[in-house]
Amino acid sequence: MPLKFVLRPNEKVIINGAVIGAGDRPGSFFLYNTANFLRGREVLKEEQIDSIEKKLYFVIQLVYIFPEDATLNLQRFASILDETRQARPDAAKTLGEIERLVEARNYYRALKLCRKMFKSGDGGTGDGGSADGGTGDDDDAPANDRMP
Repeated sequence: MPLKFVLRPNEKVIINGAVIGAGDRPGSFFLYNTANFLRGREVLKEEQIDSIEKKLYFVIQLVYIFPEDATLNLQRFASILDETRQARPDAAKTLGEIERLVEARNYYRALKLCRKMFKSGDGGTGDGGSADGGTGDDDDAPANDRMP
């Protein structure tokens, strides 16, 4: 079954490294095969990094979007994960789950869980979306997302 996602007017999406944009109207798209994608509202730009949680999100995003540089970025991930564990001992359980998801190459879900940390500031228990692939606007999983 294909994955359907909707882009808002003028929104962009990165699919397997290619940037695709919607026009002035919302558009529905279907992915019929395995693909890595992030909608524009899910992409964190480097200049937006103002916390350790966002730094962690950014490096996971790099691993996900640029698989050709995964080896280097996974090394960076390990280092930033250690920094985050030191800065956020209250989020040990969430960080352990993020590490497990990254090791399983389930980057999209790791990103969602990490985003919840900087939305809620409480170690991932806020209401910033579902880490289990719920049906909210922000919860569409990419076509290559593996169920836990």
